[in-house]
Amino acid sequence: MRLLHGLAKIHASFDDPNLVSRAGLVPVMALAQRAGLAALAGEQVAIAGRCGVNPHLKVPCLVAGMVAGADSIDDMGLLRHGAMPAVFGGIRAPSTLGSFLRSFTWGNVLQLQKVHRVFLGELARRTPLLPGAGAVAFIDIDSTQKRVYGHKKQGAAFGHTKIQGKSLLVRGLNALAATISTPLAAPVIAATRLRGGNANSARGAASLATEAVATARATGCTGTLVARADSQFYSAAFTGAVRAAGAFFSVTVQMNSHVRAAIAAIAEDAWTPIRYPRAVWDDQLACWVSDAEVAETTYTAFTSKKGQAITARLIVRRVKDLNRQAAAGPGRAVHRVALSRGVHRLPVRDAPGRSPAP
Repeated sequence: MRLLHGLAKIHASFDDPNLVSRAGLVPVMALAQRAGLAALAGEQVAIAGRCGVNPHLKVPCLVAGMVAGADSIDDMGLLRHGAMPAVFGGIRAPSTLGSFLRSFTWGNVLQLQKVHRVFLGELARRTPLLPGAGAVAFIDIDSTQKRVYGHKKQGAAFGHTKIQGKSLLVRGLNALAATISTPLAAPVIAATRLRGGNANSARGAASLATEAVATARATGCTGTLVARADSQFYSAAFTGAVRAAGAFFSVTVQMNSHVRAAIAAIAEDAWTPIRYPRAVWDDQLACWVSDAEVAETTYTAFTSKKGQAITARLIVRRVKDLNRQAAAGPGRAVHRVALSRGVHRLPVRDAPGRSPAP
């Protein structure tokens, strides 16, 4: 079998007027309608200018397009394929939706975030979105660099990102995101924020954490709530915001002389051996690690900031230093403390059942 025409002359399209190309959108949009997505968008989003009219129609269109796999404005045309207009009403053209999005200001983005918070709470009340949230739930906060190529892209700038384990400068936009999860549920996006490509990872993280905690409570996370983040977010502003919102935190600590002194003061008999069911890769040792030792001590962070010091548990993991082990002779296990990123964690919860400090 072979093609009868050149590839440049062949164009595939979905043009059967009697078939629905995305039938899976029917139950999805029915749930969105019952949860009040269109009504919330109409009540909360108010965009100046003629391109910002009818948000109660355009916001659901954008949601439906993304659910169906659209990742650009042009892809929103899939909502008009085949018999889709016979099943769904209020469908808008891709150009109309693009003009709508370009009309947004920062204030309109905040309005849309409120729609998201309220809508997520309604979904949680109507579906088992976060099973187990009444016992314990986690908020994970991180930043990512989204690469862009257009020279006129608003906000695009060079920022650091990791590609295949290497730190590179990439021109793009920096996104800050927070997700909610439980031991029984997959992560659900709680809050997002798009920033310039050269933005520091922690910029705006404190207010985002406050927003994420409020969203988590609105979705039924009535039990213990722990906000987790890596060392980029280790700051008095971030940890203070989490505590003020009524949640616990677990943040990777940045190594300094005070942390080293606290680790050195841990007694040798306080270390507890652990073994991983599966080996994990240690970037600093450049090898697979299958066993380690853990210990904890009390540590007061941010003592240099007046009124912002926090006393909490410092949990430490140490692994065998294979580089030194060879020099030490056979049969001897030499350990290095605080080797890789992500091993020193400072949760504010210092006793089971204790509430966060006011």
